[in-house]
Amino acid sequence: MSYPRQPTADVKPKAGVDVEAGPFQWWVPEQRTADSGSGSRQHDYIDGPTVVQPYLGSKFARSTRSLRAWMISVPIDLLAFLVPLLWSLQHWKGLGVAALFSVLLFAFGGLYRGRRHLSFLDLAPALFGRTLIACAMVGIVFAERHGPQAYLAGLFREMGISVLAVLIGRAVTTNAVIFARRRRWVEHGVVIIGGGPVAVELARLLRRYPQYGLRLVGFVDEDPGTHDRRDIMPFIGTLDEIETLFGTTECDVVIIADPSCAEGRLIEIARSPAMRRCDLWIVPRMHEFPSDGGVPDHVGAIPLVRVHRPTLSVTRRAVKRAFDVIFASVALTILSPVLLLAAIATFVEGGRGIFFRQQRIGFQGKPFEVLKFRSIRPSSETESQTKWSVANDSRIGPVGRFMRRTSIDELPQLWNILRGDMTVVGPRPERPYFVDRFTANYPDYAMRHRVPVGLTGLAQVSGLRGDTPISDRARFDNYYIENWSIWLDVKVLLRTVGEVLRGGGR
Repeated sequence: MSYPRQPTADVKPKAGVDVEAGPFQWWVPEQRTADSGSGSRQHDYIDGPTVVQPYLGSKFARSTRSLRAWMISVPIDLLAFLVPLLWSLQHWKGLGVAALFSVLLFAFGGLYRGRRHLSFLDLAPALFGRTLIACAMVGIVFAERHGPQAYLAGLFREMGISVLAVLIGRAVTTNAVIFARRRRWVEHGVVIIGGGPVAVELARLLRRYPQYGLRLVGFVDEDPGTHDRRDIMPFIGTLDEIETLFGTTECDVVIIADPSCAEGRLIEIARSPAMRRCDLWIVPRMHEFPSDGGVPDHVGAIPLVRVHRPTLSVTRRAVKRAFDVIFASVALTILSPVLLLAAIATFVEGGRGIFFRQQRIGFQGKPFEVLKFRSIRPSSETESQTKWSVANDSRIGPVGRFMRRTSIDELPQLWNILRGDMTVVGPRPERPYFVDRFTANYPDYAMRHRVPVGLTGLAQVSGLRGDTPISDRARFDNYYIENWSIWLDVKVLLRTVGEVLRGGGR
C-alpha cells in the first residue's frame, strides 16, 4: 500500500485538496502550525498524523455487505475435518460427529464472530484446543462401543489429520479475508460516535489500514463544538439525529469512542431500535490497561470490545420460543394434578370464578390478559388495576395465602406461554397503570419490554419481589436482556425451584 508523498518545501498542497494515491483518496488538510515566537508561523510536518477524508465505497463492496465471517468459516471447517473421508469411509460416523462437535465448540467460543484484527496465530490455540476436546469426546464414546484396538487406532489417526486440516483451512480462510479487505472487496461502513483524540486516531487507522474491513462513513457526537471540526470530518449529525442517519447511510458497524455525552445517554442510544441492524463496538475508557478473558480485538493499538445483544437475534428468539413451548407443554402435563387440586381448593374457599384475569403489558408494550388462580376477590376493577400490593390483605384465606407463598397461583400462566403472550423466563409483566408511572419515573423501565415478559425472572429470584425498589428491578431485567443465554434461563429456573421449595413467594 502506497502512502501520499510528503510535500516538499517548494510545492505545498492547498488546504482541502484530494491527493490520488493508487486506489485511495487522501485528504491533506491545512498543515498544523506552531508559533515560532516572533509572530511568524511555520509548517510542522512532524507533529501529528495526516488527517484523512472518508471515501465512497465501491459497487463490489456494496454487493458483499451481507457477507459474514461464519458464512465462509463454517463450511470450510466442516469440509477440512472430513478430509480423511477422501480415501477411507471406515470411520465416517466418528469423523462426522466430531466435526459437528468441533463447529459447536467453535461457535460457543466465539470463533465465528466477525473480528477487526484478523490473525491466524491469535485463533490457533483456541481452534486446536476445542478440536482436541471434540475428538476426545467422540473417542471416549466410540471406545465404549467398539472393542477392536485397531479400529480406534485408525479413528484417532484420521482425527489427527482432521485437526491439522482444520488449522490449515482456517489459516487459508483468514488470509483470504485479509486479502479481500486490503483490496476493499469486502468492507462495511462504520459510524464513530465521538470526536475526541481516540476517535480521531481510530478513524485514521481505519482509513490507513484497510485490512480492518471498515470504511468510515462519518462522526456523530452530542456537541461537535467541543472538538476540532477539521479532525472529525465529515461530521454527519448529532445523537438526536441518529435514527435518520442510519436510514440514509450505508452503516453496518458503530464504534463508540471518546464521546462528549454522558454514559446514560450512550446506554439509551445503544438500546435504541436504530442500533438493531448494526454491530456495536466500544473503546474502553481506560483502554491502556489490558483486560483478561478471550482473544482481544483491536484496531492498531486501540482495543475494541464488542457489545453483545443476543435478544436482537431472530435465531436466538426462535430458540427461546421453542424452549418455551416444550417447557410449558411438559410442565402442564406433569403439574396437571397440582392444577386440578388448586382449582378445587380455590372453588371450595371462594366459590365460582377460580381464575383471575388481569390486563398486563407485554412485549413491545402490547396489552394481554394474564391468567392466575384467584387468591382474593377485588372489590372493584379500579382496585384490581391500581392497588400495588395485597400481601397483607385480611381478605386472603388460607388457601390463597398458601398458593401465593408457593407461587402455585401463577401456574395458569403456562397457558399464556403456550399462546405466545409470555415466555418462561423474562421480566415480570406489570399493569398498565403502574407501567405508565414507572416509565415516567425510571427511564430504564420501558426498555424491559424489548423482550416478552416471563413467568419468572432474574429480578424475582434475586429477591426483588413485592414491595422492592423498581429501579433495582429494571436494572436486573435489563441485565438479563443484554446477557441472555439458554444457560441463564436454566439458572433462573433452578433458582425459581429453590425459591418455591423454601416458600419464598409473596
